[in-house]
Amino acid sequence: MLREQFTSELKLAMKAGEKRRVETIRMISAALKDKDIEARGSGKEVGEDDILALLQKLVKSRQESAEIYENNARPELAAQEREEIAVITSFLPQPMSEDDVAAAIKAAIAETGAASIKDMGKVIAELKARHAGKMDFAKVSGQVKAALAG
Repeated sequence: MLREQFTSELKLAMKAGEKRRVETIRMISAALKDKDIEARGSGKEVGEDDILALLQKLVKSRQESAEIYENNARPELAAQEREEIAVITSFLPQPMSEDDVAAAIKAAIAETGAASIKDMGKVIAELKARHAGKMDFAKVSGQVKAALAG
């Protein structure tokens, strides 16, 4: 589904003459091709969850780059990175609210029967299976740890 969306959005952006959007979608396609080649080597197939994870990784790297550019007085490059972030996030599902994340963590803990921090991996795996692309797992892992410790 996302692959077709990339193709159709690329065509629309080319017709509209949106240079930055065209470049960014082509960059996404190239990264996806690399992921396909990597997966083929290990005998796997790239699914929707893998594509969402790739998009999140691309957003994170762009955010880090933008911050570096801003710290080094390069606002034009930081603006370019932020434009790319906007294009990439347009393909991601809406992030969950803080309340929804807290509810999802409680539900995952209850479903997995997690009782201590040792069970954190089970809870995170459950959350990733159900909510891939909808939450920032770097932040969520701290919340899961706090919920299991408390």
